[in-house]
Amino acid sequence: MSVTIPIHQIRLQPGSVISIPQINWAEFEEILRELGENRNARIAYSQATLEIMVPLPEHERAIVVIADLVKIVLRIQCRPWESLRSSTFKRLNMAGVEPDDCFYIQNQQAVIGKNRLDLSIDPPPDLAIESDVTSKTRTDAYLAIAVPELWIYDAGILRIKVLQGDRYVDSSISPTFPDLPIPELVAKTVERATQIGTSQALLEFEDWLNDSREPSREKG
Repeated sequence: MSVTIPIHQIRLQPGSVISIPQINWAEFEEILRELGENRNARIAYSQATLEIMVPLPEHERAIVVIADLVKIVLRIQCRPWESLRSSTFKRLNMAGVEPDDCFYIQNQQAVIGKNRLDLSIDPPPDLAIESDVTSKTRTDAYLAIAVPELWIYDAGILRIKVLQGDRYVDSSISPTFPDLPIPELVAKTVERATQIGTSQALLEFEDWLNDSREPSREKG
């Protein structure tokens, strides 16, 4: 005998992940409607598999630090940006994913003022950020949506994945910030946040970044 439980009645503990296979696109859309927008759970859908994940508190703290680090760099570099946080990005009949955070940088003009995006005409985020291990379902979803740069932070290490053709390749350099040692800076700043607090760690990072720019200013 099969048992049917409404999706909104499923209670997941922080850090939990469930994977549901054989979900078609119409079912995926219905599950999104049933879950609603005011929730802690994040979803990923690809190749007929739906994944629902509830982040841990430390997962959220790491994302706050990394996202704020990105904003500091962009501000100091005088580069405009838009963050759509954990918006649901969908490629019709193919995939859907909710990043921990994401940024439009090169394409920020294309999304200003938009509350809903259609990836058949709108670009995907230029940079998406994930904390903790990203599953194959989530990675496949990012591939289908064609996010050009994906950061995955897990256990003190930041991995940068760059889209090349139909796959992601690991990179030690961020195409968005090619002149900065991003993996080292992220790891150090997140670790410092656990030692001295988030605001102080970010101030420390900003001071370092400003100091590192001084020689180029003097040359100019």
